[in-house]
Amino acid sequence: MSFKHWLHETRLLFGIERNTTSHSEKMISAVGAFLGILAVYWGARWCFPDGFMHTAGTLLMVTSMGATAVLLFAVPQGALSQPWAVIGGHLLSAFIGVSCQQLFPDQTWTPALAVGLAVGLMHYTRSMHPPGGATALAAVIGGAEIYRLDYWYLVFPILTNVLWIMLVAILFNAFFPWRRYPAHLVRRKIAKPAVAAERQFELTQEDFSAAMEQLNSYVDITAENLTQLLELAKQHAEKNITHPEQIVAGHYYSNGKLGNLWSVRQVVDAANSTDASKDQVIYKVVAGDGGYATGICLRAEFRQWARYEVKPQANGHWKKSGDED
Repeated sequence: MSFKHWLHETRLLFGIERNTTSHSEKMISAVGAFLGILAVYWGARWCFPDGFMHTAGTLLMVTSMGATAVLLFAVPQGALSQPWAVIGGHLLSAFIGVSCQQLFPDQTWTPALAVGLAVGLMHYTRSMHPPGGATALAAVIGGAEIYRLDYWYLVFPILTNVLWIMLVAILFNAFFPWRRYPAHLVRRKIAKPAVAAERQFELTQEDFSAAMEQLNSYVDITAENLTQLLELAKQHAEKNITHPEQIVAGHYYSNGKLGNLWSVRQVVDAANSTDASKDQVIYKVVAGDGGYATGICLRAEFRQWARYEVKPQANGHWKKSGDED
């Protein structure tokens, strides 16, 4: 096994995805998270300058707000980031955490029970929000300062923190049309799709629902954005449905398939023989299925396999040759 192949398999094993976001998008996310947490801190001090703060000590925010900031400002279109997920996830988990601590105080298994019940409740109430698990855990292991709050823990700091960070998420993301929050406010302009009769196949919303049910796993993307993404992908695919006319040494070609079947080959050498039975190409798989394997076949067989020519991008992805930048 070559080092490149080992590195490729290791990346897949650890789930290290190639990042498609631009540098500006990364900076926007970082600035948004900074402003969100800053607002939570100062908002809590503004809401409770005296009385309640005396009871709660120095407790201004829970650490789970840091995780919420990642979702709201780095993944604002994600299903886990939407308002009901944030509000319901935190408040329901906080209720579970406080209840577990009151019913089973000082038990070694109480923290685990709180997190487990919180995850189950978020699933059934469609409010899955990973930081909610930390909110439930904090109610159990937070110490005397949090125990004194009793169920007021749901109001301060949880609800106060949630409202402030969501307010900043709504205002901050509003400056960027492609990432407005909540996700329902995003309105991408999509070109008029080809009519069904012009397509080789037409996936429907029902097909998506059946596929998601078969997958049986939580996917962090809203159904609306998922179908919109597929429509854009299908329109992109319709731009080129023929096989490449020429197979050129040094160029890259994709089979155009999805998921584990997708593959990109580079033509290492080509015979250029006038005899079709001897006109062979040597290729190397540089991405996808069969990564870093080499092979030899007839040029006609390679052309039948290839869907279109592609070019490598700086971010590790591939783009069809001829696509506009």
